[in-house]
Amino acid sequence: MIAAGHPEISVERRCQLVGLPKASYYRGPANHLRSGDLELMRRIDELYLEHPWMGSRSLAGQLSTPEAPIGRDRVRRLMLIMRIESLAPKPGTSKRQPKHPVYPYLLRGLTIDRPNQVWATDITYIPMQKGFMYLIAIMDWATRKVLSWRLSNTLDTRFCVEALKEALLKYGVPEIFNTDQGCQFTSEAFTSVLKTWNVRISMDGKGRFRDNIFIERLWRTLKYERIYLKVYESGAELLKDLQTWFTWYNEKRQHTSLDRLTPDEAYSQGLEKLKAAA
Repeated sequence: MIAAGHPEISVERRCQLVGLPKASYYRGPANHLRSGDLELMRRIDELYLEHPWMGSRSLAGQLSTPEAPIGRDRVRRLMLIMRIESLAPKPGTSKRQPKHPVYPYLLRGLTIDRPNQVWATDITYIPMQKGFMYLIAIMDWATRKVLSWRLSNTLDTRFCVEALKEALLKYGVPEIFNTDQGCQFTSEAFTSVLKTWNVRISMDGKGRFRDNIFIERLWRTLKYERIYLKVYESGAELLKDLQTWFTWYNEKRQHTSLDRLTPDEAYSQGLEKLKAAA
């Protein structure tokens, strides 16, 4: 099978493989952005990676200067577009989408030491020259292997479901699948897939950064080692670069916590041990 970023694949086929609308292959979403918003979003994202407990008030204070003050309302509006929020405890964190059930967090106190025991997922914002995209990745918790990923120019559920189905079809069924409480993951479209495959559903406590810590570390690694070193002109350029990076991450990047194994090595060796013990 040819990778989605292979130069011989047509635009239509690349979009189909990664679940990306053709129109957004060349540009990011507008979302009614104002002048200067894209640059400010990039600065917010960089600061938030360093200090995820910061809310709109703290971020606005850090980003403002006497010559160029930045209002809290503007920062709050952009944080909503970027799908980030302060991780500090605050009143009202129990408010949820009433039509979407929220499942308990199942990983507390659990020893996770084998592949396909727990998978996790998250969505992050990716800045571009003339817009931005959203990226979802599905990871095997024990081995850090990225099982699938998708790009989208909107925060819909479709690209999340497509990434989930790809991982299930390629790698089998995990015992537990962990997400945050975002509406994409609490939706019937997403949870029904997990139920059909008899996967136990686990969801982070709202604002609990460490409940899905390895996905957060993946985003930090990706952004500092790749995204922030480049300026992407189009979705096509971003797509190709992500294909290269995720391949390198799985096949070449050694992890100290995995005894210097790569995610691919840790995953395959873990499966071999399970098979031998069966």
